[in-house]
Amino acid sequence: MKISSDTSKGTSTDRIEKQILLRAPRSRVWRAVSNADEFGKWFCVNFNGKQFVAGQPIQGKITYRGYEHLVMEVLVERIEPEHHLSFRWHPAAVDVTVDYSSEPTTLVEFKLSEVDSGTLLRVIESGFDQIPASRRAEAFRMNTGGWEEQMLNIEKYVAKG
Repeated sequence: MKISSDTSKGTSTDRIEKQILLRAPRSRVWRAVSNADEFGKWFCVNFNGKQFVAGQPIQGKITYRGYEHLVMEVLVERIEPEHHLSFRWHPAAVDVTVDYSSEPTTLVEFKLSEVDSGTLLRVIESGFDQIPASRRAEAFRMNTGGWEEQMLNIEKYVAKG
């Protein structure tokens, strides 16, 4: 499946936008995005809870090879069933010797739209221009590639049923 980037707004250093057409009903894609256990299976993280709850943090151990020593923490911001889920996190927080808690977070949004052939999933991560300049470009680069890989992961995951 083709993953596309939204370039209609020109090149941006503040936001990453990816979209993919998933050949699955919106309810299935929504479950994969909004259920913490299912999300973790395709995103490679083992969350310590099963639910994403607006206004609450959730964390889990990353299971992706080479990053197993890291814990992912997100603050769930908004949930609109079968349409929108968003959370905040510290992008590319991969150095365990660094305390990222004083840095601004980026906003990650999952937007689902029903289309004739399935579900269009758009992922938008914004707020990179607020990240400290010393690591902004690397965080943007890492997450751009990361979202491309995650789009393939969710495609494979929802195809399994």
